[in-house]
Amino acid sequence: MATSETATLGGGCFWCLEAVYDEMQGVLSVESGYMGGHVPNPDYHTVCTGRSGHVEVVQVTFDPAIASYRDILEVFFAIHDPTSLDRQGNDSGPQYRSVIFYHDDGQRAVAEEIVRELNDDSGPRPIVTELRPATTFYIAEDYHQEYFSNNPNQPYCAYVVSPKVKKFREKFAARLRQS
Repeated sequence: MATSETATLGGGCFWCLEAVYDEMQGVLSVESGYMGGHVPNPDYHTVCTGRSGHVEVVQVTFDPAIASYRDILEVFFAIHDPTSLDRQGNDSGPQYRSVIFYHDDGQRAVAEEIVRELNDDSGPRPIVTELRPATTFYIAEDYHQEYFSNNPNQPYCAYVVSPKVKKFREKFAARLRQS
């Protein structure tokens, strides 16, 4: 059995997702980056234009014996709005869209199942999360890595990232990494 698997997820600003998964039991590493576009070797400023086709993503490496891919996705869907097209809060543009980049058919099947379940419960606002095969992952600039842990008092972190981390801690207390 594999000792690690990779999940690549876009759900708004990558700082939010990274901060949450950094605290999840079974997660071995989290890197912020970009995926899904047509510009080779994109940088943050290129992605922010919304014209490169890339999405801000996190690449989560996890131990499937501790946290399953379904566990990873359940957290993903709970900490962002999967019914909001190309935006999360004040972050607007295609680079902030909700997307799961699956790495194999098994991940695709699990993602499709969860989206189907959520759509059955979502009421009038359907899930708009895209399911796409993973492409080249471009790691974001160094200053984006561990951004929340390095800048917890920065206004965006205090008002946007921190509430998502708090929500994760409350809703998924059993999945918190043990210190």
